[in-house]
Amino acid sequence: MSNSVRPLTDELRSTTQSAASRSAGLLSRFKRSESGNVAMLFGVMLMTMCLLIGGSVDMGRWLNARDQTFSAIDAAILAAGRALQTGASQADAIALAQRVYDSNTKKRIKVVNDSVRFTVKDDGATIATLGQVSVRTPFLGFVNIESLPLFAKDEAPEATTAQDRYERFNREVAIMLDVSGSMCSPCSKRDDMKVAAKDLVQILMKNNATSEFKARLAIVPFSGDVRPAQSILSQVTDPAAPSTVTKTTGSGSKKKYYTYTKSKCVGERTGAQKYTNAVAQSGAYVLPSYSDSSSNNYCDISTTATVLPLTLDQDAVTARINGLATGGGTAGHVGTAWAYYMLSPSWGNIVGNAARPADFATEGLKKIAILMTDGEYNLERDSQGVTVGDSGAGSSANGKTSAQQAVEICTRMKNDGIEVYTVGFDLGGNTTAINTLSACASNSSHAYLADSGEQLKQAFRDIAIKLTDLYVSK
Repeated sequence: MSNSVRPLTDELRSTTQSAASRSAGLLSRFKRSESGNVAMLFGVMLMTMCLLIGGSVDMGRWLNARDQTFSAIDAAILAAGRALQTGASQADAIALAQRVYDSNTKKRIKVVNDSVRFTVKDDGATIATLGQVSVRTPFLGFVNIESLPLFAKDEAPEATTAQDRYERFNREVAIMLDVSGSMCSPCSKRDDMKVAAKDLVQILMKNNATSEFKARLAIVPFSGDVRPAQSILSQVTDPAAPSTVTKTTGSGSKKKYYTYTKSKCVGERTGAQKYTNAVAQSGAYVLPSYSDSSSNNYCDISTTATVLPLTLDQDAVTARINGLATGGGTAGHVGTAWAYYMLSPSWGNIVGNAARPADFATEGLKKIAILMTDGEYNLERDSQGVTVGDSGAGSSANGKTSAQQAVEICTRMKNDGIEVYTVGFDLGGNTTAINTLSACASNSSHAYLADSGEQLKQAFRDIAIKLTDLYVSK
């Protein structure tokens, strides 16, 4: 390489190095300037992240407070709705709702501006929530959101009772009531039963006149037998049955004759349909009951203890309960059977159109049997309708005790979709009676035991409430 070329190369190298050095300086300064931008962006991102995290904490507290508040409101409005169903005034129901709400919010997350209160609307059918409640939001406060309401105005919960047009199903209820002699030992037991039964009727039928859905009730009084109306009696018993039957005891000179007269009541059914709801007709008639003509026949003299088929007439139901007298034994299986018959569509032609039960599979319908007794089922009849144990009488027509037959009938009721409630009143620990009622009930929650008149009223009231729809409608 010539000497003239080397200086040029060195100069170019020097110039290139100088340019690279200047460029490096510029890049270095740009890098320092970029570091400032990143710091600013990082600060913004950090603030946003903190706000999001803090906002999440606030939202978590809001959700927790909202859940606790809604649970307290639901409990309050349902309690108030139940109170209205059982005869409480609107003022008392509202006061109850407030007490329940206040009690259930004592341990709630701290809130502000709690003005929640309750009112009754829809002619007494709905308990509504008014007012508002909020929770503070310290983190969201940085963006001027100091608090959040727990629910919007149109979200305020309401409870709708089933005693008005909001009812969602029809009900057919057969109430079996024990009017045996022990119910008047003392007679305050009978009076307690009347009070409890009428309370149940009032709750179930309260708004039949205004509600789209109805409650039809049947009353089945029973003691040693059951007395249907004469128009029904003539259809369900064999027209060829004799007016009297004669029983004998002893032989030879010691032979004695006893005459029993056909009463206006009926006993059990025999044959293949003895425990079913098949219509009473030839081959499936109900046994007429026969009584000693020399003694007072409770069935014949107690005209007020007649079966009342399904009706919408609350006054008629109440009057039938008011008129109940007591006497006789305890043929619980016969009473159970007639509760079944009053709910069975196959008996429609017998009871007549007004009392005709709906089909079992009818949509929007519940069928219920309520079976009440104060003792062990202890009376059966022989194949001729005479009480087992009477002079000359034979053995049980169906070869089973009254309690065993009652359970057989209950099983068939439940298989047909009938909901069965049982109420034992002042049973005194009788295990046979308790076990019978337990086996008859749909489940353990449907079996009640009451030792006093107040407990009996509470049992009937609890059943009525279970059968009366009440729900959080909003």
